[in-house]
Parts: sequence; structure tokens; C-alpha cells
Amino acid sequence: MELSGIGRRAFSALAGTTVLGLALGGSGSGAALSAAGASGPVPTGPPPGPPAADGRRHRVALDRHSLLVDGRRLALWSGEMHPFRLPSPSLWRDVLQKMRAYGHNAVSVRLAWNQHSPAPGAYDFTGVRDLGLFLRTAAECHLYVVVHPGPVIGAGVDAGGLPGWLAATGARPGTTDPAHLRHADEWLRRVNAVVARHQFTRGTGTVLLYRADAPDRAGLTRLHERVRADGIDVPLLHPGTTLTWDRSEPTRDAAEARRAHLADLARGTTLHNVHTAFGGTSWGWLPAPSAPSPTYDPAAALDEARRPTPELAPLHQLGHLLRHVPDFTRLDEADEVRAADARLQVRHLANPDTGAHAYVLRNDSASAVTSTVPMDGTDVEVTVPARDAKLLATGLHLGEGRRLAHATVQPMLSLSVGRVDVAAFVGRAGEMAHLVIDCPSEPWPTRLDEEAAWAYDHGKLHVTVPLKEDRLTRLRVRGADSDRTLLLLLADDAASLRLWPYETPSGRVLVRGPELLREAVLDGDTIRLTGDTVDERELEVWAPRGITRLAWNGRAVRGSLGRAQSLMAVWPLPGVPEVSLPELDGWRRRAENPESAPDYGDSGWTVADRRTSHSTTPVPEGRPVLFADDYGHHYGDVWYRARLTGAAGLESVSLSYATGARGLLLAWLDGEPLGSHRPAGGDGTGTSTGTAALDLPAGLRATRRARADGGDSAVLSVLVRRTQHGQDDPGAARGLISADFEGAAPEVRWRIRGSVAPDPVRGPLNHGGLYGERHGWHLPGHDDRDWESVSRADLPRADRRQGVTWYRTTFRLDVPPEVDASVGLVVEGDPAGDHRVQVFLNGWNMGEHAPGHTGAAHTFVLPNGILRTRAAANTLALAVLSDGESASGPGTVRLEPLGAAAGGVPVKPVPSPGRPRG
Repeated sequence: MELSGIGRRAFSALAGTTVLGLALGGSGSGAALSAAGASGPVPTGPPPGPPAADGRRHRVALDRHSLLVDGRRLALWSGEMHPFRLPSPSLWRDVLQKMRAYGHNAVSVRLAWNQHSPAPGAYDFTGVRDLGLFLRTAAECHLYVVVHPGPVIGAGVDAGGLPGWLAATGARPGTTDPAHLRHADEWLRRVNAVVARHQFTRGTGTVLLYRADAPDRAGLTRLHERVRADGIDVPLLHPGTTLTWDRSEPTRDAAEARRAHLADLARGTTLHNVHTAFGGTSWGWLPAPSAPSPTYDPAAALDEARRPTPELAPLHQLGHLLRHVPDFTRLDEADEVRAADARLQVRHLANPDTGAHAYVLRNDSASAVTSTVPMDGTDVEVTVPARDAKLLATGLHLGEGRRLAHATVQPMLSLSVGRVDVAAFVGRAGEMAHLVIDCPSEPWPTRLDEEAAWAYDHGKLHVTVPLKEDRLTRLRVRGADSDRTLLLLLADDAASLRLWPYETPSGRVLVRGPELLREAVLDGDTIRLTGDTVDERELEVWAPRGITRLAWNGRAVRGSLGRAQSLMAVWPLPGVPEVSLPELDGWRRRAENPESAPDYGDSGWTVADRRTSHSTTPVPEGRPVLFADDYGHHYGDVWYRARLTGAAGLESVSLSYATGARGLLLAWLDGEPLGSHRPAGGDGTGTSTGTAALDLPAGLRATRRARADGGDSAVLSVLVRRTQHGQDDPGAARGLISADFEGAAPEVRWRIRGSVAPDPVRGPLNHGGLYGERHGWHLPGHDDRDWESVSRADLPRADRRQGVTWYRTTFRLDVPPEVDASVGLVVEGDPAGDHRVQVFLNGWNMGEHAPGHTGAAHTFVLPNGILRTRAAANTLALAVLSDGESASGPGTVRLEPLGAAAGGVPVKPVPSPGRPRG
């Protein structure tokens, strides 16, 4: 099997290097740790309990097998989430609780510098940027945290997360340039001051690891000294350690996710990271030029609307396996094993402490492969679907006195709950599961579901179960040299997603049935469960002894003791009621871009007369600097106005410019449209350039010649969209580069205008330089009573005009408080045209849709908190930028339900200040 990344031998060779010492130094007491973090090998055993800000000091180390937390082995199953992609702090808890329920024990967090810093020396960690609140919430959800503060984080973010103002300072990111290091150090000091207060080593939070980025060994040493001086004492991660953070890539479906993460397991990796556990939105002007739409990673395990996706099942299964079967925290490469069919690649590993063996089977062919594989002295027939993988095991202990000989399905968990030992196995719907359990004495199985069948032969119990869609099969096994009951659970992917193990201070709990279990609390003889349902669902609970009563979401549930030694709800849990959404009507419309008029007052605009620039783009010789960043305009649209003298005889204007992806240039002369232009393509670094050669229309030439001055003076107005910065060359110019004129050689005086001061609540990436943005047309409370009234049917049939047209309406939702409803805004335009729709909800910029580039329709997810769902008004504003040949309307606009659940978390409204009327 071809396996990428640093292997076990390479890691062992690194174990004595300075780099590894930097990674491990300083945990706990502040002294450097040995590679093992202990006086001798740490045996396989129970993992540490769920993390919390418990007020006790903890030690964190790393040996060649796994993390060691307080001397116990920990298989880290981290999922990546970017808090800045969900601008509703209440919903952070929702996503983190879901991650924990779906098997993660850690969250990996990238921090975007540009979200927190609108200007040099200015930093904001409040509101939707409250890092301390996020870290506290993660601790309350019992998740470790891996922090990645950059400065460069990639992640499809403008400039890789670097603030726009950095491009105008002369700093050279990714180098040892003193200017860059000075600003980067300031950023890290501010972040580290927050992170240091939430470190697991101090017992004040659950930050377990800190991702450190440096260009070379000297830079790593310097960074190590920097973060240690700031009080960071958890281990540092970097490309020199054997972690999947540097190898993980997005996966598109469940089969691809299985192959990727089982390949990591086959390498012996115990520090896993799911590239995107939650996708989220690249809202506002956050996305890098490479981002195709505001949706970040639509194939993420939890999508933009916080819903599970098909990729989730294998992650859920593997996460709980690593949590509840400690054999997988220490795996060594074992003797080579070959399948009878060479299309199946087999990787064989073993735990030297427990005798358990793991077999990772991979099928890269286009057809399903059925073959025999030698396991535990037996040739076992196994089928692996096309382009998929399987994890099989032998020698696992299934509770007290029982051992798995082999199986054709993957183990998911093995735990003791109350009076029973529970072992769960998972496979694909439609396959026949075959388990073989060592039983020296004949056991007493009991079929709890009709699918199970068994036979006992020569000291082995053979169990066969046909796996059906969304169906759990239970088999009870008693006797067989053990006083405890073994309960076997076999599930397909869908059914496995409704199995919820949970750890309480009084013991483990296993819940089956609902779509989500958020929390389980033991209260006397009652187990109080909190979670979500979508459909009517059974509720079955295995709990510690003495638990005889059930409560679900604060209400008592009548239950009885079942044959599986579980508590069963007598009646199904209710599903979610239907959520109705209003039609969007009552629209008002107003055209803007007065900046194109020749008599527009631009005296307050910045004079663009600089002769030098910090940009990596050369300044055209003998020309003024027109680059937007040099004048403090880093995000959104930028306007230019040039007053021309000596323009008589002017025939055409040639404008060179640079943008991010899907850029657009619009130009006017004396208020008359000259036309639009879009760049042909990119240069591989996220920059798209173009030259717009725009001829003066014959009518405009005649009008100019007829003027008293013969057309000697003129005003050229230019609007440039998509000033986003590439991740590979964030210092490249954005906006106009130069202008040339044919038929005249006028004297030119330039002025430039972009966004006004950053929104103090919504942040620096929320708005750009459109007239409507500068005057608050996107904000709640703006007085639009004198705007033109238009019907819903008029939106797709709007007139064609070059420039910007705004549309506003308000609507109310009335979602019941016990319902978590995800709502989307569908914007569907003409894919043959070239207009762009900027969506603002309650003043928050949800992103841009360009139907001619990304498809006819896009669904903007409207996060609760920004979206008022409890009988409150919402303001929707759309800014439509049209090239003059496309409709100036947004097209069809409607609300769409994206999913709802009975349950959820309490949601506080996100501050959305606006302009009061009057």
C-alpha cells in the first residue's frame, strides 16, 4: 500500500533531534520532557478521561506511538473547525457538541489574523472574534484544542489569513524580514495571551497542542523562544513531527474518507486530524481567490448548515473506535500479510501489549473485490467495495473473558456499561457480517432481533448478520466462561450514526435511537439526556446500575427494562414539527453609482499620486501608484476618478488592472458607460490581470466635440471588484495598474475611494467601497421609504444597466423555541449573464454569487443568531453589480429550509447594529 508522509523509521530518526525537543519541551512544569515523557515504556491501557478546565495541572508528552496525557496513552481524533466561518458564537457550542458526539476528542482551530486586526497595532477579540469564549466552550464540551495561529493559515482565506494592511507595510511574509517579524510577533503575543489562559497543562482550559509555523530551523528556534516567553507550555507541533495535520486533504465521500484515514492508521498514526469537520461560510470578503463560492468545503462531515453529510459515518465509527478500544493507541508493523487477490492491499499491525492485530485492507480498483485474507490462523473471506477500504481486527478483548477471533466487519466500540459488556461492529448495508468469538465453553446466545444467526463449533461462536439499511441487530451472549453478559451490536453506516457512547463521572452510558446525543447526566435514579430528533425515534439506554428512569430534553420519558438489559422508552421520541417560511416580497429598489457622474463631489477622496509602492507588482515607469492597498483599501470594491485636462480628440481608454478571481472592471466617461471588462485568467498565485481597451461611443464623441471647451476636460470613473489577495503572493497589486489614452495625451489627476472605517462589530472584511455600503444601505434601519417599490416577480426581469442596483426587504420568522431550524437563501440568476449579487442579512455580508461563473443558483446559509428566528424582523439587502449587458436584478430569491431538529442549543442574537430611521 502506498503511504505518504513521514514514516515510523523517519520519526524514530528524528526522536533525538533539536526539532523534536522543541516540539516537546516545556509541558506541565515548564521543564523539557524526554521523548517518552516517562521513565519507561507506557503500556496500553484505558485512555485519560474527557478533558475539562478542572483546575489541576496535567502533563503532556509524546513517544513514538502516541500522545501521553498524565501517563496514559491518548489517540487524538481531531476535527478542524474555523470559528470565524460561523459568525454566531452560540452555534459554536452546537458544532462542538456534535463533533464530540460523532467521536472527536479534539478540535483543531485555525485563527485568521485578518479577522482580528483592522489596522497595525489594533486587535479585537470580542463578539464573533472572542477566542476566549470559543476556548471556554470547547472545554465545556470536553474537547481538547489544537491551536494554529499562523501567521499564515491557508484555509482558502484572503491572503492566507494575513491582514490586508500588511501589504502596505513593506513586510515580506514567510521570511525573516524584520518588518514582517515585528508585526507577526505582535499578532502572536496577542493570541498567546488568550491561549495561555486556557492551557490543559495548567488546568485552566483544554488547549493541548500548539501548531508552530516557521520557514527553517533557525526560525523554529526563534518561534519556540517566542511562544515560551509568552507563557505557552503545551507541546509545539510543526512539520518535523509525525502528524497528519500536514498530510490531511479534503475528502469527497465516505469511501474516500475511509481510505484516507485508514491509511493514516496503517502507518501507525495515533494523532489524527479530519481536514474539515465543519465547513462553514467564507462570508464577507474573507475567501481567497481560489475559493469557488462562499461555501467552504461542501463535502465536510458537518456541512455549512450544521447537518451531517455522507462522509460522517466512517469518521464517527473510527473516532469512537480510537476512543473506546485502547489497543489502537499503540500499533507496530507486523508480519506481512497478503490477500489471495493482489488487488487487495493489506497492511498488518499489532499491539505488543494486548496481542490485538489490525488489518487495513484497501481496494484501489474500480470493482468490488472478494478475496481471502489470513487472519488469526484462518483464511477469512472478505469483500471490499470499489475504491474503498476496511479495517478488521483479531484478538480484541470484548469485555470480561471473551476474545474476538476474527470478523469481516469493523469494530466500532467495546465498553462495559452497568451489568453488560457491549461490542459494536459496523459494515456496509447489504453485506453479510461474520463474527467469530473464542468461547472454550458453549455459550447461551439469545436473538434480540430476527436477523441474527449463530453456530457453535470447536470452541468458537460464529455469528452471521445480514446488514440492512438503517437497522441495528442485537445479540445477547451469556455463559462462555464469564459471569457478565455480552451484547453484540451490528449496524450499517446509517444505524451507526444513532449509536452514542457517553462518559459520565459515574460511568459510561450508551444511547441508541435519536439523531444526536448532546449530553447525559446521572441524577439519582434518573438519566437526563439532551439531544436532537428529526423523525420519531426509539430511545434505548444502557446506563450504570441504579438508573431506572429516563428524561429527554427536560421531560420525563416512560421507560421499561428490555431484554438487552437496557432502558427502553415505551413511546417513540417525537420528531420535529414542520417549519414554514415566508415568501420574500415587499421589495424596494434603488440604483446607485453616483460616482460615475462628472459633477460628483470627490474632494474628500484620497489623491492617488504616490510614486513608490510596497507591492510585489512593479509600478509602471513614470506613472502614479494606483494600487488599492497602498491607499488603505484592502477589501471589496474600489472606485477611481480621474480628472482629465487636454482630452479633446480622445478616442479610447486602455485600463490595466489586477484582481482576484472573477474580477470585474466598469468604466464611465463623463457619466456615460464605456463598458466592462473581466480578466482572462490567473497567474497561479491568485492574481488575475487584464487590460480593458474601451472605445468612446460615437454619440459620446459627438457630444464632447459640441461642448464649449471642445471636450478638453473629462472625468473618467472606474469601479474595480474583487480586490481579494492570493495566498501565494499576498503583496501583489489589486485595483488599477495604469491607464493609457488614444487620440489625446491628457494630464491626469487621480483620486481613489474604497471602504469607510471597518465595522466595529462585523469586522474589517464585512464591506467594501460601494456607495450604498459607505452610506449604510445594507444596514437594518436604513430609511428606504423613498425607494422604488418592486414586486417579487420583477426581480428576474430588471432593466439592464451598468453599475450597482440595490434591493431591500424585511421578513419575519416564527420558529418554535424547541426547534433548531437551518434556513438558506436561494439566489438563482441567469448563468448566461455576468452580474454579481452581494447578500447582506441584518447588515452582515454573507458573500457574493456570480451565476455566470459558479452556476445558476447558490444557497446562502443564514446562521441563527444573525438570522432572527423567534418572531423578530430581519433585513435583507442585495447589491447587484451588472456589466450593462446582464439584468440588474438578482433573479429569483427565496428562503429554503435546510433541515430542522427538535432540540438544538439556546441561541443569543448576534449584535447587528443599523441606522435608525429619521
